Amino acid sequence: MSNFDAAQAQALFDALQSACQGTALFQAVDTHEPVSPPGARLYCSIVLDGLKAVLTSGLNQTSGQAAFLITIWSKAQQRPLDKIDPELLAAAATVMGVLSGEFTLAGTVRNIDLFAMSAEPLWADFDGEQFRIMRITVPVVINDMFSQSA
Repeated sequence: MSNFDAAQAQALFDALQSACQGTALFQAVDTHEPVSPPGARLYCSIVLDGLKAVLTSGLNQTSGQAAFLITIWSKAQQRPLDKIDPELLAAAATVMGVLSGEFTLAGTVRNIDLFAMSAEPLWADFDGEQFRIMRITVPVVINDMFSQSA
């Protein structure tokens, strides 16, 4: 049985969105993939990447780990070209730093697994437009997410 409900899920997404918005780096921070190509400034999207049980559990409760993808989007052909990757690197480091400081996301989770958090640069095509993106994987540990009963 799950002890984690829709309100807790929404609070978790809201906390991640608030942390990213607090950097003031992005034209927008959405909790979904973009539906149209992002504009000229940096754009941020947050989506769920997976859910699993984790070993930090009790006799009748199991903790869970929800993984999120925070993607920072930048147009690949904006000028000057040699500023795109440094801007993405700085933005990703800022987001990861904020998440390190907000270790429990305002008390909504046990912790962010900081040593498993990582970022990877990629290229993405969106409606024929090229984007340089930085995808940050954020694993979040949630206490007593599942209950066992006989």
